Amino acid sequence: MQRKMKYVLVTGGVVSGLGKGVTASSIGVVLKACGLRVTSIKIDPYLNTDAGTMSPFEHGEVFVLDDGGEVDLDLGNYERFLDIKLTRDNNITTGKIYQSVIDKERKGDYLGKTVQVVPHITDAIQEWIARVAMIPVDGKEGPADVCVIELGGTVGDIESMPFIEALGQFSYRVGPGNFCLVHVSLVPILNVVGEQKTKPTQHSVRGLRGLGLTPNILACRSSKPLDANVKEKLSQFCHVPVSNIVTLHDVSNIWHIPLLLEKQKTHEALIQVLNLKGVVKEPMLDEWIRRAEIIDTLHDPIRIAMVGKYTGLSDSYLSVWKALLHASVACQRKLVLDWVASANLEENTKIEAPDVHKEAWDLLKGADGILVPGGFGDRGVQGKILAAKYARENKVPYLGICLGMQIAVIEFARSVMILPDANSTEFNPDTTTPCVIFMPEGSKTHMGGTMRLGSRRTYFQVPDCIAAKLYGDVSFVDERHRHRYEVNPDMVPKFEEAGFAFVGKDETGKRMEIIELPAHPYFVGVQFHPEFKSRPGKPSPLFLGLVAASCGQLDALLKTPDHYNNLTAPYVSSNGHEATQTHLSGNQEKSAKSLVNGNYHSNCNGLHPNHLSH
Repeated sequence: MQRKMKYVLVTGGVVSGLGKGVTASSIGVVLKACGLRVTSIKIDPYLNTDAGTMSPFEHGEVFVLDDGGEVDLDLGNYERFLDIKLTRDNNITTGKIYQSVIDKERKGDYLGKTVQVVPHITDAIQEWIARVAMIPVDGKEGPADVCVIELGGTVGDIESMPFIEALGQFSYRVGPGNFCLVHVSLVPILNVVGEQKTKPTQHSVRGLRGLGLTPNILACRSSKPLDANVKEKLSQFCHVPVSNIVTLHDVSNIWHIPLLLEKQKTHEALIQVLNLKGVVKEPMLDEWIRRAEIIDTLHDPIRIAMVGKYTGLSDSYLSVWKALLHASVACQRKLVLDWVASANLEENTKIEAPDVHKEAWDLLKGADGILVPGGFGDRGVQGKILAAKYARENKVPYLGICLGMQIAVIEFARSVMILPDANSTEFNPDTTTPCVIFMPEGSKTHMGGTMRLGSRRTYFQVPDCIAAKLYGDVSFVDERHRHRYEVNPDMVPKFEEAGFAFVGKDETGKRMEIIELPAHPYFVGVQFHPEFKSRPGKPSPLFLGLVAASCGQLDALLKTPDHYNNLTAPYVSSNGHEATQTHLSGNQEKSAKSLVNGNYHSNCNGLHPNHLSH
């Protein structure tokens, strides 16, 4: 018999950027480790119908799902942590809700009633949550056991009010024992007195309760674990039991967060509130323990230069960064990511700011591998072309994603095929040598949702190419796309004559999906975005190839039998030989055992800005 759906709502208070997304993901990990099936919903109170038209400077990267949904980057956290595949409807926005209600009103579904925020908008929100929570996302049949809902923004935001009201009604509708509210709040430490201050959290909880929602669990963000007297004070003023007050203090990497929750018995509090006692088992987090400890003990650096446009905000390329991290852990290397603003590599910068230009080139030349991610617009394109040229000529491992692949095509045409006017019609509509052209089914007037989006199949044309080997010698692969421009199929024969290999194409054979330079140690470009399907325990094969090539492990990796199906890392040891799935050094083994025995102490000097962002 199917149990009633249980709901965990994660809200945030005091300031934004406390880590609600990672907290929600980690709650899901702990519940999954207890034997429950978990799904997730992210609510974004902005009016955009989706994240597709938003600048990465504004809101971080746009994460793309299998069904083509362009969604908030937190859904990437959920997919990576929980190893699930979400749908576009798992991301709710104010725009989507209002659009659905207005569409109903135009069709006459409300029978002449005055359409209002309450009850029509709030009912639409509740119906959306109840419907989407039932969609299986883990590849199994039937709905999940628990749906973790994250409400974006901060309590008190005017945009969040309809959602707060709807969720208050929803908690009453599903009844006690089926709804748990986790409130993530800040407990700052003032440098003047060095004391943990509870007043911001008190005010935040008071505001939440005034809006009809009472937290069951408090997750307090602080640089250090909460003192016992601080927990007592929070319990007294916020009406939350001390046992349900959790500290999310700064840690060395975000894979420790589920372990922090488990150590503080957060799962027991959740199970009690959700009335799941006797139904679930003790959480099994051995894999997370191993992973969190391994990343802390890596010493040998691998330097990857990321040449992009939005380097001022690392959230702009969050999935790329995570995919590189997954791959570097699998290769037992400490990732050093050098952000290189592509515009700084160009001649104009050399004239206007020679020091900046030199610094950018020093980073590029000091890198073990070079990655050019996707992007839009012509700013910094010449710098990306120079980076691809440097990687090609100097045999530096290179991975170009989407625009990064198109850049490599343009550079090869200009430098090797001696076609100086070679360009993309995105950057020069009047070019006489259009290597990259606008897709025939795209729209030049509407920006949102008009690209080639979502999961598409790529067929390998050359069975013994590096990309096919990395994917495990399969004949095709399904990866996620997000692009408007593509390689001009009319020019493909000329490229192939010049030694450029198009090793992957779509089902029509007209869309170029994967390029390689056969005479290069690792020069790969892909039209799709492999970063979106990378997982901590199963890194993206192409990112793995880049990192392995950058640290001299590619040959050993490709000789590892069935390597793609055994990517529960790490499996390539630092000396290039095969290693077992559970290969741990003496110190790592000791650390892992201490964690299992509950003797966990965070070895941290503060948190990377992205480790608990959003």
